[in-house]
Amino acid sequence: MYEQLLAEADALNIEVLEMDLKPRTKGLYGDKVIWLNKNIDTTVEKGCILAEEIGHYHMTVGDILNQSKIMNIKQEKLARKWAFKRIIPLHKFIESFDAGCRSRFEIAEMLNVTESFLEECLDFYRQKHGTEVRVDDKHILFLNPLAVYETIN
Repeated sequence: MYEQLLAEADALNIEVLEMDLKPRTKGLYGDKVIWLNKNIDTTVEKGCILAEEIGHYHMTVGDILNQSKIMNIKQEKLARKWAFKRIIPLHKFIESFDAGCRSRFEIAEMLNVTESFLEECLDFYRQKHGTEVRVDDKHILFLNPLAVYETIN
């Protein structure tokens, strides 16, 4: 996923740089440049961070570093939501269940995301859809507990 997102950033003419950032800062976006903390341990986590930073390119404007302002918090959430929908659209849950994944760990591993990214994504979908959502004409995704129901015609 990380390599795909690097290619996506390149296609958007966004430069991606890995460098020393403050320990709690994992990524930043500004003026068609994404800075990733070079101390991020795994490419899986880098991919999750890169997706959110590309989300900033698509969804946010201006300097939103001051997270004490409501408008900045809203923009941060927009970028995060963009990343969730881009990396784990609902049909990916169906694919993971079809592949035999049952635990959150197995699903995260198959989808190439961190467990925390997966959890936050599930929270987002629960807030948006409630406890269940029809994914297509034959699948219902239950979000709490996580399960897939397939209708038989």
